Amino acid sequence: MTDRNRIWVLRKRPVGDVAEDDLELVEQPLPPLEAGDVRARTIYLSLDPTNRIWMSDMDAYMPPVAIGEPMRGGSIAVVTESRHDDFAAGDIVNTGLAHWADYNTLAGAALNKLPQLPGVPLTAFMGPLGATGMTAYFGLMDIGQPSAGETVVVSAAAGAVGSMVGQIAKIQGCRAVGIAGSDEKCRWLTQTAGFDAAINYKSEDIGAALDKHCPDGIDINFENVGGQIMDEIIARLNDFSRMPLCGLISSYNATEPVPGPYNFTNFLMRRTLLKGFIVIDYLDRFPEGIEAMAGWLMQGRLAFETDIVDGLENAPASLERLFTGQNLGKLVVRVSPEPGG
Repeated sequence: MTDRNRIWVLRKRPVGDVAEDDLELVEQPLPPLEAGDVRARTIYLSLDPTNRIWMSDMDAYMPPVAIGEPMRGGSIAVVTESRHDDFAAGDIVNTGLAHWADYNTLAGAALNKLPQLPGVPLTAFMGPLGATGMTAYFGLMDIGQPSAGETVVVSAAAGAVGSMVGQIAKIQGCRAVGIAGSDEKCRWLTQTAGFDAAINYKSEDIGAALDKHCPDGIDINFENVGGQIMDEIIARLNDFSRMPLCGLISSYNATEPVPGPYNFTNFLMRRTLLKGFIVIDYLDRFPEGIEAMAGWLMQGRLAFETDIVDGLENAPASLERLFTGQNLGKLVVRVSPEPGG
């Protein structure tokens, strides 16, 4: 058992893309384990667009990471030491928000022990059974309220959230159209994830492609991107359409104010419900979402991919994969091996 810990610390606010010297990997001694605490070794660290938001000093849904403080993120870890009655060495836990570090010392009361599901890999708890799966489930089901026969359009459709949204839409009897950034991703969406159609925004005319694949208009737009893609979708919304607003990743690295949407008037003309949400809004309902997603997963109705980068030291550089569209599915850093792996 080591008494040292590597941990990423925010040194300065990024301007545009995250730069090499915005964060620093430092080594610190592990603190003493107090009564009620648990020490856990990070196995998988979640990389998400919101990590970039937390680095900026902006008005957001939670305070930014302070300069000189550890970078935060979700992780799955294995307990190495415990002074909490509910946890023992070897337990696999969801840490919630922890530090980008080899080890985290956490209050046991804040941890959740992960169940072992036959045939379900541990990475599923960062995808369909994790925060991204819950984002997709509640955003679509609670705000989108899909009905059979409706058309659902998903931007960033090959990402961790978008790929789940389209598949849930299909389970609900909807037509699912995804927008992604490569032919490979589009093939995965239609051939593996079961989307009815996929649009490569880098090589296709988005408006013309939407007209082709959504001949009856768009009833639900699950929005992850913003910008020009969102404007093209807004122009094709049906009356009484719904728009769960999950993210605006196209603007997170912007250094100047981003205009738009240019078709904002259409929200009025189409009487569209537009609602922004953050997955933590639904924390008290996670058991409901996990039960539904686990059932579909065990039935083989959900396909998912995990894009794994090895090494804690590679976390900041790998974050950029989310903004350049290099990842397929859920992006994680493998900090250490799974127990028995």
